Formats: sequence, structure tokens, C-alpha cells
Amino acid sequence: MSNTAQGQILDFVRGRFPQAELDAAQDIFALGFVNSLFAMELVMFVEKTFGVTIPNDELRIDNFRTADSMAELVDRLARVAA
Repeated sequence: MSNTAQGQILDFVRGRFPQAELDAAQDIFALGFVNSLFAMELVMFVEKTFGVTIPNDELRIDNFRTADSMAELVDRLARVAA
């Protein structure tokens, strides 16, 4: 897993919720930080920042629950694209 991707994702989420103390393994959905608009912002951020296209079959909540899971998704999509 890319620590760089993980850090950038955490920075993005923390930027939207500066009062929150989040780590890469915390479920941002369970913590109540994600609504439908922010979920779409996460998808757009990941695609734009990491130059990947997230196919419909990967648009599952489990891929976006944590910074760890999003970084794993980025790594998986980058390997497929290479």
C-alpha cells in the first residue's frame, strides 16, 4: 500500500473535518463524517489526485471506509492500469 496515497487521503479528509482526530484505519462512515455529497467528493478526489478511474464495480462503500482502504483501491487500480 502506498503511504503517500494514504497520507494525501487523510489530509483531504482532515481538511474537511479539522476538529476530528482521524487515523488511517478509522471508518469515516461509521464516525458520521460522510454524507452522499462528501462520498462523491471522495471519489472525485481519488480519481483526480491519483490519475485513476474508479469503475462502477469498485464504487462500494468498503473501498471508501478508511484511508487505508482507499489507498489499497488506488494501488489496485494503478497496477491494473500499468
